Amino acid sequence: MIHFLYFDPGLGAMIIQAIIAAVAGVVLFSKNLMFKIKSFLGITKNEEDVFDDIDIKDSDIERKSHSDQQQ
Repeated sequence: MIHFLYFDPGLGAMIIQAIIAAVAGVVLFSKNLMFKIKSFLGITKNEEDVFDDIDIKDSDIERKSHSDQQQ
């Protein structure tokens, strides 16, 4: 007795979607895992703070707060 399987387009799309989701999950999980391992071992790069290049003086902040209170 011979049995033939029928894959309709909906099932094919579901299989492709599952494969893509599995690959994306493995990639994201491995990136997170590698970052945790590197940070535990102290190998991570020092990321520069985005706000380090902005020079804001305390006097500028005080002037702004005083002008807000006067209005």
